[in-house]
Amino acid sequence: AETRNVCTAGYKGIRQDGQYPSRDYLAALNPDFAGFVEKIDGPLVALGERAGGLTAAAAAWTGLPAGIAVAVGNVDAHVTAAAAQALEPGRLVAIMGTSTCHVVNGTELAEVAGMCGVVDGGISAGHWGYEAGQSGVGDIFGWYVEQAAPDGYASHETLTEQAAEQPVGAHGLVALDWWNGNRSLLVNHDLSGVIVGLTLATRPPDIYRALLESTAYGTRMIIEAFAEAGVPVDELVVAGGLTGNRLLMQIYADVTNRPLSIIGSAQGPALGSAIHAAVAAGVHADVPTAAAAMGRVTRDAYLPDPERVRAYDALYAEYRRLHDHFGRGGDDVLLRLRSIRNAARSAAVPAPAGEAALPLEVMA
Repeated sequence: AETRNVCTAGYKGIRQDGQYPSRDYLAALNPDFAGFVEKIDGPLVALGERAGGLTAAAAAWTGLPAGIAVAVGNVDAHVTAAAAQALEPGRLVAIMGTSTCHVVNGTELAEVAGMCGVVDGGISAGHWGYEAGQSGVGDIFGWYVEQAAPDGYASHETLTEQAAEQPVGAHGLVALDWWNGNRSLLVNHDLSGVIVGLTLATRPPDIYRALLESTAYGTRMIIEAFAEAGVPVDELVVAGGLTGNRLLMQIYADVTNRPLSIIGSAQGPALGSAIHAAVAAGVHADVPTAAAAMGRVTRDAYLPDPERVRAYDALYAEYRRLHDHFGRGGDDVLLRLRSIRNAARSAAVPAPAGEAALPLEVMA
């Protein structure tokens, strides 16, 4: 029987207070959305519960025994909290890869600026699960290496090694991490990246380090938004592919001034799925018990250095000024540039091979 879970219903279906958005509200967004709820409504069960047993047909497809427990569905980022032993309130999990998803449990319902959702039981039963995110992180570093770094610097290893040799602030740069827009706190995907402080003395490792730091500043903005709304964040637990960059991890610990723990699995979502499946199969009584037995984490793998924390506080203050200036109505230049770019691209008409492109008015 088709079964749905509270995590997906809340974060993806916008179900809260026992109901989905009204048909009128959805139709106002787009007439084709009016019947959305009818398509997804159905029985909801908590994470880690059994959806049913494997059918004979599915057993034949997979080679698994018929009738074994099938856990209810979930979302990759949210199951990672169990895999990282971070279900307790105050432990924010940052799943860092091409982008970053931030999830944290809280004891109370609060409205956090720029959050991507808050769901009762969305991460684990008995807590309010909060989600925020950054729409570009590893993708920004990859863009620089693949598209902008000159010969001799086109590798993350080379740039990281040279960037690590710098004292905090030595490059004189501050960047805004909006290469793919801003998810939290501004929720504006038309924003774009900014680097301030470039001079003729600026070198590739300077820019690379400034980009690393910019994403840490963005995470600090999210942490402070949670704290201001009454959702404390005492520890940062990191999962995902970017945990392999030790410089980046230390920057995050110093910028956020919080101990940084590292998940002990390279496949956090897969381990989290196994934890929930173990509960569905009756191996463990509940998800916290299974997480304690099966989860893996190295606590306090990176600790903030007081001197670097002070140096980053000064740079973060400049980041916040730029963030508010370009993102909160001080200057809409980034949006105007996006509009100019979009207009120019829509006006361009590809010419047939071997022919020069003509302006639209000439073609007309």
